[in-house]
Amino acid sequence: MSLGLIVAIGAQNAFVLRQGLKGQHVLPVVLACAVSDAVLITLGITSFGRISGWLPWLEPAMRLLGAAFLFWYGAKSLRAALRSNDALATDPGQTMDDLTGTLLACLAITWLNPHVYLDTVVLLGTISGQFTGARGSFAIGAILGSFLFFFALGFGATRLRPIFARPAAWRILEAVIAVMMWSIAARLLMGG
Repeated sequence: MSLGLIVAIGAQNAFVLRQGLKGQHVLPVVLACAVSDAVLITLGITSFGRISGWLPWLEPAMRLLGAAFLFWYGAKSLRAALRSNDALATDPGQTMDDLTGTLLACLAITWLNPHVYLDTVVLLGTISGQFTGARGSFAIGAILGSFLFFFALGFGATRLRPIFARPAAWRILEAVIAVMMWSIAARLLMGG
């Protein structure tokens, strides 16, 4: 179930794929995503009903913040698609993006995205109710599925590097990411 929910390409997965293709800070990024998912899955399975009753304003606030962030991130990707002539550089001496900035962007994409709450907290929290005697096993399976997926996506992206040695491939990826971010943001604003 966990793999089925996170495999769909979204903001977080696009970010992990991009970092994997660039070979920059892959381990910290996949760990940040997987640990975040583990926290959210645990929260959903143990506390979903209580949280939604206590904080009815949280979902609309997260929806607006998430949409604003995704619009900004989409604009950044579109700008890169239109202006960049970069290709995947394999020179080991290349400069790396700042680790702190990369992790902050990763955590923002993860924690400001209301869809991550829908998938991990709401859906998995609701589904776990079917396994009253085995909620712990359900949680462990969902968390392991998340770790497996993020590590496979981040480190498996290296197989796509030959394709991204061409600037056109990067521009196409950036354009697709921009459209994806804006469509997710639009769905958030429309209540979907």
